[in-house]
Amino acid sequence: MDDRSPATARALWTLYEPVHAVVYFAPEALAAFEEAGLRGWRRGYFAGRAAPLGPAGPAPVTAAFFTFAPGTVSRALPSVWGIVPPARALEIRRSGTRAALARLLCGMEKEVERAGELLLSYAGGLDQGGRVLSAANAALDVPGHPLDRLWHAATLLREHRGDGHVAALVAAGLDGCEILVLRAGIDVPRSELQPYRGWSDAEWEAAGRRLAGRGLLAADGSATDGGRRLLAAAEEATDRAAARPWQGAGPGDVRELTEALAPLARACATALRFPNPIGLPAAPEVTAAR
Repeated sequence: MDDRSPATARALWTLYEPVHAVVYFAPEALAAFEEAGLRGWRRGYFAGRAAPLGPAGPAPVTAAFFTFAPGTVSRALPSVWGIVPPARALEIRRSGTRAALARLLCGMEKEVERAGELLLSYAGGLDQGGRVLSAANAALDVPGHPLDRLWHAATLLREHRGDGHVAALVAAGLDGCEILVLRAGIDVPRSELQPYRGWSDAEWEAAGRRLAGRGLLAADGSATDGGRRLLAAAEEATDRAAARPWQGAGPGDVRELTEALAPLARACATALRFPNPIGLPAAPEVTAAR
């Protein structure tokens, strides 16, 4: 593997993730699901993100999404499919996201088209082995509208990375609640993680005790040096797992993609809040590994 590829994978993630994430934060995307009858952001979230899997029940979605409390998932699935079947949910997420991107990227049409085509050239041939969410999205038709193409490519790459991240966390011996508690002890407030992932106080505290028993969490809830090293190792493994799409990219290719995505990422980031449950850095990076 090219030694630069993992660093490139992380740097580019900070640029395409804001494009994807408008589906979770932009008012147009949220309103599209509410207008379809899915009240509350969670129902729209699970319908939109799980729709590529078909009418899945809570068990596989809990496994794939990883950090959500099982009870939270089961309150949304499979009941949402009786209101919005998966095929309709895909249409709603596309229309809502397109509306959001049209506002955020207004006047940047040429940049959108260029960045979308560049990103698709890397996202189109991803190795999907072990990548359930990425594979499900890759099985969808590539859309024709430039805004849709940009978002589709960003989504393929972020779910590809996310699937690898889940594998890295499992390999680190962390469950879905434990990783949130550990992260809260390092850099993301508990208020940005627990409520949105649906874990009860009792479940959160139990996860903290398990981490403390492994020497990963201190009595005050902060991560120990061991906890920080474990998370850092999992993040490094995530970067390695996400590196393959970029292995054939030379310094000039990476620079071109970075320059194309950076202004779009900055514009899309205005629809997000910081800190956020995704753990996305406050300012999208504008330089990738050379």
